[in-house]
Amino acid sequence: MLTSPGDRVTDYDYDLPEALIAQRPVEPRDASRLLHLDRASGSVAHRHFRDLGDFLRPGDILVANDTRVLPARLFARKPTGGRVELLLLERRGEDTWAALVGGRGVAEGLTLAVLDHAGQPAGVTATVVATGPEAQRLLRFSAPVETWIEALGYTPLPPYIHETLDDPERYQTVYARPAGSAAAPTAGLHFTPDLLLALRQRGVLFETVTLHVGLDTFKPVAVEAVGDHVIHSEWARLSADAAQRINEAHLAGGRIVAVGTTTARVLETAALRSAGITGSLQTISARDAAGETSNICPWRPVAAFEGPTDLFIYPGYRFRAVAALLTNFHLPRSSLLMLVSAFAGREAVLAAYRAAVAERYRFYSFGDAMLIL
Repeated sequence: MLTSPGDRVTDYDYDLPEALIAQRPVEPRDASRLLHLDRASGSVAHRHFRDLGDFLRPGDILVANDTRVLPARLFARKPTGGRVELLLLERRGEDTWAALVGGRGVAEGLTLAVLDHAGQPAGVTATVVATGPEAQRLLRFSAPVETWIEALGYTPLPPYIHETLDDPERYQTVYARPAGSAAAPTAGLHFTPDLLLALRQRGVLFETVTLHVGLDTFKPVAVEAVGDHVIHSEWARLSADAAQRINEAHLAGGRIVAVGTTTARVLETAALRSAGITGSLQTISARDAAGETSNICPWRPVAAFEGPTDLFIYPGYRFRAVAALLTNFHLPRSSLLMLVSAFAGREAVLAAYRAAVAERYRFYSFGDAMLIL
């Protein structure tokens, strides 16, 4: 029975004027605004991202997702001459990818010719090896994707961004390294090399993890009860060296600051793994709320791991590693907004969102940021 506030997906709705959905990034990156939400009091303060160092202490460690967005939007031609659009979602094998296909008659066994930017066949083909629900297809390419996608692909932007992006690198973080995401870890888009250097000079540490973001991250949750949502699985990695440095920073008195919800999921997955919790993590929030994991201490060291995570964080979840969260403003009814609400409290988060709307903050991927301490 859905009786408690936060149980229903509709409890994560809020009103947002369409004019506040950012269509372009600000320049420079750290000129974006920063809303500081105090977790203890619920109070908010309005600053700019370049002021981030004012809220951090020497020894604090920023942990960021270093994934790089693939130019995963492609165009191809059917044997009949019809043009189709492909959006690569997730690697499923050496040369096999799950994808969304826009176009009719793309059946199993069909071979498509991938086109270059001039609209001509580029010598790469994609064969449909399986069909899924609606537009989902499993494609096998004739050559490794990494060898040609930078030349043939286009950067996919979220559907709420209607303007073209002059510089595709503005949809990448300045520290992006391994390619594999269908969307950017947007909390990190605000950092500049100069800001990272200035934070380092203040004694703030910096570490990276990897989680390849899937497009399902941004979809509204489509069920009535939050606990009934089945979150998608995403590939993540925390190296042994990075885990050691993060744990040492905490033991030395530093706060672990997750840059973005994807990083928070990696760190919390790593903390659960260190506690001996393996396999699916889908129901951890519900078990936490029910007290079934009360034997786990408030802080857990993070353990190195590599592989998929299906950790769904929503109110009731007990954070084991993350002490502070740096994040953008998220879509209503999204699992991302639920994660932020789990960290700071649903009412406090929604009140902060109302304050951001009143102050004309810019929302979503190219929008402003929030620091929760």
